[in-house]
Amino acid sequence: MKNLKTAVILIGHGGLPSDIPSEIVENFMRLHKVRIKTGSKITKEEIELDRAIRLWKRTPENDPYKAGLESLASEMENYLDGFHIKTAYNEFCHPDIEDAVDELVKDNYSKFILVTTMITRGGSHSEKEIPEELDSLRKKYPTIDIQYAWPFCMKNFAEFLAKHVQYFNKDVTLKY
Repeated sequence: MKNLKTAVILIGHGGLPSDIPSEIVENFMRLHKVRIKTGSKITKEEIELDRAIRLWKRTPENDPYKAGLESLASEMENYLDGFHIKTAYNEFCHPDIEDAVDELVKDNYSKFILVTTMITRGGSHSEKEIPEELDSLRKKYPTIDIQYAWPFCMKNFAEFLAKHVQYFNKDVTLKY
């Protein structure tokens, strides 16, 4: 079996930049809510507003969430030798999952492991939207290996959080 170029796509929720005009966001949200409520098809205007929001110029000052996710991806590189790490977002930021996969396919990556920062069950993004998008991507790229590293082991996550809490306890010193 040949060596596959493997990429990890770290998926975050995405946030709104603090300096985006409120009318862009309000118009997008209005159209989006109506479409979801009525089950109608997405309009050209909603697509254009979504794109304007996603492509808004981001900085650590106007979008600390995006900067934080990129920082996490950078830290992950220290533990995943041989993997390329790329960020993607469910909403409000660029790239979305499809754009991230498309870019990596153009760079000859042939295996993807997608992991989300949305840890617990019960979220529509992690349980419904991401799997639906992956089904679509698997049809688009039938020869590409696309895996979704979810759900998380709650025992491992609980251990991580417990150690993190202990770090803040004055009597306990943990080294990270």
